[in-house]
Amino acid sequence: MGHGGDVISELTTDHQEVEDLFREIESLPSGDSRRKVAADKVTIELVRHSVAEEAYLYPAVREHLPGGDALADKELEDHAAAERIMKELESCGADDPRFDALVGRLITEIREHVADEEGSLFPRLRATCPSEPLAELGEKVRASKVTAPTRPHPSAPDTPPADMALAPGAGLVDRLRDMMSDRGRS
Repeated sequence: MGHGGDVISELTTDHQEVEDLFREIESLPSGDSRRKVAADKVTIELVRHSVAEEAYLYPAVREHLPGGDALADKELEDHAAAERIMKELESCGADDPRFDALVGRLITEIREHVADEEGSLFPRLRATCPSEPLAELGEKVRASKVTAPTRPHPSAPDTPPADMALAPGAGLVDRLRDMMSDRGRS
C-alpha cells in the first residue's frame, strides 16, 4: 500500500485492495491453502492500515469533527474487534475447522467498518478539514505503513503517542518473521 493523494484517498484505496483480497478468499473452495495465503495478505494490509488510521486519521477526527472523540473511540473499538479475530486466525491453517468462521467474521467486521468510514466519517472529515492538512496526513499515513507492524498485536496501545513509539519496533520484528517464513508472499 502507498498510493498517493490525501489521507481519505489513500485509505479508500486501501479499502478497495482489502475488498479485492476478500473476493479472492470467497472465490476459493473451503480448505484451499490459497485461502490462508490471501488471509495472511489481508491481515498484513489491515494491520498496517489500522496502525496508520490510529496514529493519524483518528486524531484528526477528534480535532476536526463535532463529537469526534466518540467517533474515534467507536472506530478504535472496531479495530480492536478485528484485531482479535486476526490474532486467532493467525494460528489457523485453511483446513482448520475454525478458519472459515473466522474469515467470515473478519470479512463482515471489516466491510461494516469500511461502509461506516466511507459513508459517514470520510465525507464529514472532508467537509470540515482543510485540504492541506488532509494532504499532509496522506503523506504521514504512507510513511507510517512502511514501518508498521504486519501482525496483530491486540494488547498493544492504539492511541498516540504510545502506538507511534512502539509500532516501528514491532513492525521490524514482524517483517523479519514474515521474511523468514515467506508469509504474505505469493
